[in-house]
Amino acid sequence: MSPVFPMLTVLSMFYYMCLRRRARTATRGEMNSRRAIESNTRALPINVEIVQYAKEVLDFSSHYGSENSMSYTMWNLAGIPNVYPSSGDFTQTAVFRTYGTWWDRCPSARLPFKRTPPTFCSQDYVELAFEEPVYPTAVHILETYHPGAVVRILACSANPYSQNPPAEVRWEILWSEAPTKVNGPQARQFTPCIKQINFPTNLIRLEVNSSLLDYYTELDAVVLHGVKERPVLSLKTLMIDMNDIDEDEDEEKYGCGMDTLNKQFSIVTLREWPTNGYFDKLPYELIQLILSHLTVPDLCRLAQTCKLLYQHCCDPLQYIHLSLQPYWARINDTSLEYLQSRCTLIQWLNLSWTGNRGAISVSGFSRFLKVCGSELVRLELSCGHFLNETCLEVITEMCPNLQELNLSSCDKIPPQAFNHIAKVGSLKRLILYRTKVEQTALLSILNFCSELQHLSLGSCVMIEDYDLIASMMGAKCKKLRSLDLWRCKNITESGIAELASGCQLLEELDLGWCPTLQSSTGCFTNLARKLPNLQKLFLTANRSVCDTDIEELAANCTHLRQLDILGTRMVSPASLRKLLESCRDLSLLDVSFCSQIDNRIVLELNANFPNVFIKKSFTQ
Repeated sequence: MSPVFPMLTVLSMFYYMCLRRRARTATRGEMNSRRAIESNTRALPINVEIVQYAKEVLDFSSHYGSENSMSYTMWNLAGIPNVYPSSGDFTQTAVFRTYGTWWDRCPSARLPFKRTPPTFCSQDYVELAFEEPVYPTAVHILETYHPGAVVRILACSANPYSQNPPAEVRWEILWSEAPTKVNGPQARQFTPCIKQINFPTNLIRLEVNSSLLDYYTELDAVVLHGVKERPVLSLKTLMIDMNDIDEDEDEEKYGCGMDTLNKQFSIVTLREWPTNGYFDKLPYELIQLILSHLTVPDLCRLAQTCKLLYQHCCDPLQYIHLSLQPYWARINDTSLEYLQSRCTLIQWLNLSWTGNRGAISVSGFSRFLKVCGSELVRLELSCGHFLNETCLEVITEMCPNLQELNLSSCDKIPPQAFNHIAKVGSLKRLILYRTKVEQTALLSILNFCSELQHLSLGSCVMIEDYDLIASMMGAKCKKLRSLDLWRCKNITESGIAELASGCQLLEELDLGWCPTLQSSTGCFTNLARKLPNLQKLFLTANRSVCDTDIEELAANCTHLRQLDILGTRMVSPASLRKLLESCRDLSLLDVSFCSQIDNRIVLELNANFPNVFIKKSFTQ
């Protein structure tokens, strides 16, 4: 055969691969109100493009606002823009709870899980439902303040308004990119180039990473462009850009690995090889160390190569710390079943974001913990909407050594279920942010979990008397180092006094948006005098904070690193200078909307104290 023919075959295959990858790139529409417009003429046959704003916010991981308000909440993403194209800090936008790296530099910071794939950097998410399922051609995100946080856009095959849920729920990544630093906080319309998918969708998920931002990102609206019929691209769209091939290849490799994750877990039939090459000459421990740097999908792939590496990849020592959060879209009961034999020694487990829309059942979760829970020390379950009372009961029975439990934004757990947590007397960290925990259950937890060092009760709106809770903390939780009372509505100076007297090891205290605290009662000066180890203190939006409070902090809390006094009208530049001179470790000072601190003073303080990030927000 002539050597020309093999070359033609190779070129044909290469051309086919290029066309297939190029076909996944969709065209972008123009920004419009919700109306039908004629789509790009390159899509054949001519189709009608639908442009629609989000109809409803279905789910989210956190928000800055209150559960009983619209200000700074994710619910502001539904409907037409409220603010755009204006720039600045507006209450009518959607804002996540954190920004920057400040939350990773405080006493409550948690150690990261190893083996997190570099392609996964998401910290928060929000899911949006639209009226009409369409094949997406563009997604416009209207960012009004400190843009650049969005790192992933996904589409779901499930229709949230359908009466018949699908047998299988698929998530497809439309666009993904590492966090980038955007110059300036000004508003923008963000329209990344999304890829084409083979199913219609009216459920879009945004994932964000705010670690590079200087302040909270604010989102105003999301616009979905799409067509009802799957577009057939003409030859004009098939021109090949070699840069796209490299980018898509990484995505395709990652996506294929996750599509076959469950299948790879179950692989047991391996080829017979006479030897295992140089691996036969390496010590067992050295091979284990090498494999410890692989992600879970890579371990599954490697297990298929030979019996020796299969043995290493299935060794429970490889699964002492396991985070399945990066693979939330693919994890289900079958995944947990395949992992059971490998996770008998597991100590850290991260199932955050997993299991929703029926992917993980109560019985599947229970079976897994009954086999793998005995050694668990840390369990991350944030946004696990499959969790119910049975799940918490299983956790407390099967995880006797548990020290850290994260139930952040698990808002489907019924109030009475939290009573079971009191059985885990070894708990040192408990995160109940945005849960329905009630007062009786919480008092029981505090009474029996005296080893608690870190406790988050932010936005727990069903607690009736925070003074009683604070009194119990002061009496029982002597080892408490960090406490989050963000947006607790009824704590007073009495509760603060009990807390400060009994929990003198506190290093971090968040009293942001607690309107019942008044400086005139002496509550803040009492805190400063009783808690000399404070490193982080948030008094966000407390209008009564005054110079006396700042001067007491300067005199008594010299280890202070982060202070938020956003919104106070009573603090002068002179007291801030005293604080900055006294607290040499201070790295964050938020004086946004402080009426006596103008931009000129901020510039002066920045010049004299260059190691401190002094934030002054604005509204146009």
